[in-house]
Amino acid sequence: MNSRLAPDPRRDCQEIVRHLATLVFPWDTTRSLELALFRTFASARIGGLLHATGEFEKRTGKRYDDTDLIISEIIENGFDSPRGASAIARMNALHGRFRIANEDFLYVLSTFVFEPIRWNRRFGWRRMTEFEQQAWFWFWRNLGERMSIRDLPDHLGDFERTSRAYEAANFGFSSANQQVALATRELFAGWFPAILRPLVRSSIHALLDPPMLSAFGLQPASRWLVWAAEHALRFRARVLRWLPRRRRPKLRTQIPRTDYPQGYRIESLGPPPPG
Repeated sequence: MNSRLAPDPRRDCQEIVRHLATLVFPWDTTRSLELALFRTFASARIGGLLHATGEFEKRTGKRYDDTDLIISEIIENGFDSPRGASAIARMNALHGRFRIANEDFLYVLSTFVFEPIRWNRRFGWRRMTEFEQQAWFWFWRNLGERMSIRDLPDHLGDFERTSRAYEAANFGFSSANQQVALATRELFAGWFPAILRPLVRSSIHALLDPPMLSAFGLQPASRWLVWAAEHALRFRARVLRWLPRRRRPKLRTQIPRTDYPQGYRIESLGPPPPG
């Protein structure tokens, strides 16, 4: 930030978000954005489109990695950097293959704003300040402008009301929603030993709210598991408060990926053009 100017959440949002996502809350940011991904599946239109592509069911791991890498390139490098601009261009090119309603784009963007904020209120080792929440909002809003999304709200509260109204109008069960959600759930469960996977699946249910569970046709987790999951995450937060602060950023673009053993090129992320 410019030391001669007072910090501003709108002007300095790229640096603030990079700091929050890679140094202050790296694990929480990843988990909350995964939850945001789940939340988008509850929209019948969005879930239907994702199911129609076949990517989530056929290449779930690669689809996750590609999304993670594109978003991480933007967060870690900023949307005005060469790599950040390339990631945005790639994302726009991939989206341009489909007819996607503006309100669907707007809703997906809103989940990237609000799921991390909500997660932080519940499970953060410290609370994001109002200043940081505003910077988080302006980062994603500025990205929305670069995606040519229309009707972007200028205030955090207005955006949340728009997001909730969309959910009330568009959340509902469909087999497409369910299949995309189940494929993603199985991806996450597959990161653990087989003996733990039933518990992981139920723990994911414990973190999904009733409208999401209903949209996916999933049974709620038992009350004891909801209690256990929430208390485990809050216990983790209490422990982290006493540990030394992270000094080196956690960069998700540097994590080895099975689908990219030799590294990746931004312009090659995502599915190939339809034949």
